[in-house]
Amino acid sequence: MAPLPIPGGLLVAIEGIDGAGKTTLAHTLRDTLAPAGTPVALSKEPTTGQWGMRMRASASTGRLTADEELRLLILDRKEHVAELIGPALARGEIVILDRYFPSNVAYQGAAGLDTGALLEANAFAPRPDLLLLLDLEPRVGLERIRKRGDKPNHFETSDNLDRCRSIFRDLALPHTVVIDATQAPDTVAEQALSHVYEALAAKREHRA
Repeated sequence: MAPLPIPGGLLVAIEGIDGAGKTTLAHTLRDTLAPAGTPVALSKEPTTGQWGMRMRASASTGRLTADEELRLLILDRKEHVAELIGPALARGEIVILDRYFPSNVAYQGAAGLDTGALLEANAFAPRPDLLLLLDLEPRVGLERIRKRGDKPNHFETSDNLDRCRSIFRDLALPHTVVIDATQAPDTVAEQALSHVYEALAAKREHRA
C-alpha cells in the first residue's frame, strides 16, 4: 500500500551560516525520505529563477544595498511559493528547503535592516513545520568553505557571519531545532531525521 499524502504537506527549512552543511543535509534528508514513498520536493533559495539569479550574481560581483537585496529576495520567494512550495504542500509532499526566509532576516538584518520589518515583509511565506538551524562558529564555516576549494564571497566575512549567527539564534521561530553543526555529517543527519519523523507524526496526528 502506497504511503498516504501528508495533510497540508510538511515544510522543512534548513538554516545556518555559510559552511554549516545545509546543502549536504538537505540532500541526505531527500535521499533518505524519498524511498519511503511520500514525494519529496527539494529546493533552495535564492532560486535559479530570474530574481534569484540576480541575487546570486551579487555574491561575486559585489553586494547590493540591503534594500535592493530585500526587493530581489521577496520577488524570488513569492515566485518560489507560488510555483513550487505552495503546490507541493497542497499535494501532501515533504518540501525541504536549503535556506528560506530566516536567511533573509539574518543576512539583511546583519546589513542593517530591522529584523521585525523583515519578518513582516515575509508574512506571505508559509511557516516551516520544522526549522533545522545548523549552528557553528563563523571561523569553522569559513574553514570549511576554503577547504572545499571555494573563496569566501562578499557575504562570507567573519564579522558578517557572526552577526547572522546571532540573529538566527535570537529569532526563536516556532518549531525551531538547533543542531550542533560541528558534529560529523552522519550525526547531524541522524539528529535531523529524528526531528523530521517527529514532525511527520505530529502533522498526521493533528490532521487525523
